[in-house]
Amino acid sequence: MTTTVTGKGQVTIPKAVRELLGIVPGSEVDFRRAADGSIVLTRADRQQPASRFQKLRGHAGKGLDTDAIMALTRDEA
Repeated sequence: MTTTVTGKGQVTIPKAVRELLGIVPGSEVDFRRAADGSIVLTRADRQQPASRFQKLRGHAGKGLDTDAIMALTRDEA
């Protein structure tokens, strides 16, 4: 993946890399030089990004309580 450096020395981190590392607006990142001279980008907080299943967890909405579910199954709603 290639990106261009702006006049201010800024680059855009490709979307695939942001998603892989879990980088979102406001995330802090570290740059370090590896032994072979390459530069390595990591998340500063060292947390593992959420898996695709963790991202979906808890997104079903408020839900129904037991009485509401029973009313629906009995056609009382």
